[in-house]
Amino acid sequence: MSNGGAKAAVASVGAPQPLDWKFSQVFGERTAGEEVQEVDIISAIEFDRTGDHLATGDRGGRVVLFERTDTRDYAGRRRDLEKMNYPMNRHPEFRYKTEFQSHEPEFDYLKSLEIEEKINKIRWCQSANGALFLLSTNDKTIKFWKVQEKKVKKVCDMNVDSSKAMGNGPIVDSSISTSSKQFIENGGCIRNDFSFPTGGFPSLRLPVVTSLETNLMARCRRIYAHAHDYHINSISSNSDGETFISADDLRINLWNMEISDQSFNIVDVKPANMEDLTEVITSAEFHPKHCNMLAYSSSKGSIRLIDMRQSALCDTHSKLFEEQDAPGTMSFFTEIIASISDIKFAKDGRHILSRDYMNLKLWDINMDSGPVATFQVHEHLRPKLCDLYENDSIFDKFECCLSGDGLRVATGSYSNLFRVFGCSEGSTEATTLEASKNPTR
Repeated sequence: MSNGGAKAAVASVGAPQPLDWKFSQVFGERTAGEEVQEVDIISAIEFDRTGDHLATGDRGGRVVLFERTDTRDYAGRRRDLEKMNYPMNRHPEFRYKTEFQSHEPEFDYLKSLEIEEKINKIRWCQSANGALFLLSTNDKTIKFWKVQEKKVKKVCDMNVDSSKAMGNGPIVDSSISTSSKQFIENGGCIRNDFSFPTGGFPSLRLPVVTSLETNLMARCRRIYAHAHDYHINSISSNSDGETFISADDLRINLWNMEISDQSFNIVDVKPANMEDLTEVITSAEFHPKHCNMLAYSSSKGSIRLIDMRQSALCDTHSKLFEEQDAPGTMSFFTEIIASISDIKFAKDGRHILSRDYMNLKLWDINMDSGPVATFQVHEHLRPKLCDLYENDSIFDKFECCLSGDGLRVATGSYSNLFRVFGCSEGSTEATTLEASKNPTR
């Protein structure tokens, strides 16, 4: 999806009935026949916890921020109405806020490896004092950004009256007496022939500083580098507001946001002999409420829940979530399509949503016998797995998300389509929508 085609959709709230989805807004315009540049293709997108800010990252290393504007005048009233479950009649409206260059292309001379500037993930952190904070990462380097309004100030007036000044020299007036004075020791003077100039001293004016405008300034506060041998696939900020994790194929590192030159390796699945490697880490996320818990998924279709209080190195998990295939259903593609590309915790921390190539699965962290719900996304592609393997499409990765109320889940597909499913008990809601300015489905 390009910067000219990031889509937003909104649904009018209706109780247990399926939502009535309507096109809401498109960010940026692309003229007919205009080619999408590689650097403009969006590679990461993330709402903050309030839903009032949206961040996108692209292959050119830029981060673009949007802010919600339809509720600015009555934000407090909106929150009160939401608490009462009062339906809002207005659709969300977002506008461009600011953008900045987060990453630049680099070259690792030790490994003779080019490091792309493409943004892999963006994660919002806790805001403070009216400033926004977020983490962004490419394949190797994580950056911590602060975005804040700054007033641009300028000196408007000179402090000396130009009509009485002579260049940069002293102000001269002929009425000042220059007669010789009689001095005594230690600089004393027994006569004072000094007289005031005619008309008084030249007028002096203090400098006047005015605030011309308010600009949004993005400042990189920390750079966390040189901690991953493999490409970073996940970052996740912790609920404690002080730490975050970063994950690559074989390791998960724990960082303190204020310390950029040191991290702690808390998960390491790298075998002594790389020929014995059977699975890799595909995604990792902190629990939204318990700062000591996190989960990570693997290419074998399993999710491990770990508790950092148990040991410094969290190679042993607290719980393992995986679904065993029925006997006789195994095929050459079974392990490939079982690989989990993304996991997300529900807002309450009770459930985990996972996405593999074929399905969305909802897991209850208190029940590790299997998923509580499975939603088929690509079942129609099962007869075509051979072709998908030949053109490498079977290795495509899709992300997933849960609604704030936890009643619906969503994920993407091919041909600009995305799927929305109701996950409340007894719900049969299943909607296919097209992310297009002129949707046909």
